[in-house]
Amino acid sequence: MTIPTPQSPAPDIVRCASMELVVSDLEASRRFYVDVLDLVVTEEDSETVYLRSLEEFIHHNLILRKGPVPAVAAFSYRVRTPEDLDRAVAFYTELGCRVERRAEGFVRGVGDTVRVTDPLGFPYEFFHDVEHVERLAWRYDLHTPGALVRIDHFNQVTPDVPRAVRYMEDLGFRVTEDIQDEEGTTYAAWMRRKPTVHDTAMTGGDGPRMHHVAFATHEKHNILAICDKLGALRMSDAIERGPGRHGVSNAFYLYLRDPDGHRVEIYTQDYWTGDPDNPVVTWDVHDNQRRDWWGNPVVPSWYTDASLVLDLDGNPQPLTKRTDASEMAVTIGADGFSYTRKGDAEHGFKLGNTL
Repeated sequence: MTIPTPQSPAPDIVRCASMELVVSDLEASRRFYVDVLDLVVTEEDSETVYLRSLEEFIHHNLILRKGPVPAVAAFSYRVRTPEDLDRAVAFYTELGCRVERRAEGFVRGVGDTVRVTDPLGFPYEFFHDVEHVERLAWRYDLHTPGALVRIDHFNQVTPDVPRAVRYMEDLGFRVTEDIQDEEGTTYAAWMRRKPTVHDTAMTGGDGPRMHHVAFATHEKHNILAICDKLGALRMSDAIERGPGRHGVSNAFYLYLRDPDGHRVEIYTQDYWTGDPDNPVVTWDVHDNQRRDWWGNPVVPSWYTDASLVLDLDGNPQPLTKRTDASEMAVTIGADGFSYTRKGDAEHGFKLGNTL
């Protein structure tokens, strides 16, 4: 079923700003994100840890909250003005979504906040007013070789990507890159508000689920330093995939799994997309270099595993199976199909990441 386009204007979203993760062992998760990845603790208590990256000036980019079921409680976006919260209420009310608003915010460090269960089943949060904290960009005494400087994007798993893309475009997002077949069916799309490749991606699979949350470093050597640190700590089994370079986004990447299995991407060196005529890059679903420009074989868990998401009452959302009669090969999750570029077989090419 298609999602209707609301007559109400969409809120003006500035950027992805934060994610709230429910974790089963708060101490173990704190060690991973603070002692290993060097995110900065803004505030904490016995139930919750608020973290931020080194260049951030708002209260937090990541919330770790102790709970019974590891899941995502909120994908959080900052909007441009306080009035955009009124627009968010009207936009989602018109769509028939559940909407909640708290003038004091749902979490520490933000003011008036709107939370919704969106038409795809994801828990979205919108806020404008924030508590400012020290931006640590100049505190080089605190910077480590693998310093994480910004939250960059989310990646969402949904069973009907074309439906999701249309809805996100109504919300004001623009496609920067996508994956299509010869018939023009879209299997994944990277969508942005800030002028980078994406604030979130819509990728195909059983959903709603969260595939990963991504933090940016300045350079690829910072990512290699994280790998070295994990090795030194005898924690290299936290590395799920990479390091390598994506075709989509052109970014250098590393995928990690936290103690609850939540996936974290460390990401750098994508490109500017802020011009009004920025061209969309479309990848052939047959082209394995969309997935890895170069790199090691993609492990099966990267295609099959993703985090549950919660409704506004804190209950895990049920999953809808992905079904698509046009698929001519085995679906493997976050970015499409398992086969290589057309013609590779007859030309004798054998790519290492072909399943």
